[in-house]
Amino acid sequence: MSERTIAAELGEGASLPIPLEDVERAVAAVLDAEGVAAAELSVAFVSDEEIAALNERFLSHEGPTDVISFPLHLPGGPPLGDIYIGAEQAVRQAPGDVREEILRLAIHGTLHILGYEHPEGADREGSPMYLRQEELLAAFLASRGA
Repeated sequence: MSERTIAAELGEGASLPIPLEDVERAVAAVLDAEGVAAAELSVAFVSDEEIAALNERFLSHEGPTDVISFPLHLPGGPPLGDIYIGAEQAVRQAPGDVREEILRLAIHGTLHILGYEHPEGADREGSPMYLRQEELLAAFLASRGA
């Protein structure tokens, strides 16, 4: 893999209040910021039903969640992975701007594909991953004049 491929799509029953191209640009901005020249990532926006099924099957958690990432690359290989975002959950949990929350989740999922991890619970918002996520989101929004 010598190039970058980023594809965002809407799953059956999912809708999105922003263009898929904005999501693809946000993912590309993360890869740029992290110095990643070659990658293949997909971002799928899915319904509550689909994200809940993925959550139970792969993480043994019940109910819908906001984002699940599946890194698929070999150690040391270029990033390859799938990101699933619960579109309805993103809308429900957005503290304000839904567009911003959707971009935040795409950035979060991309960072997981790149190997970032965060603790659960109260320490999450102070973790290096969370801080990097917010820094990248702010930079992306500023670059878009948002």
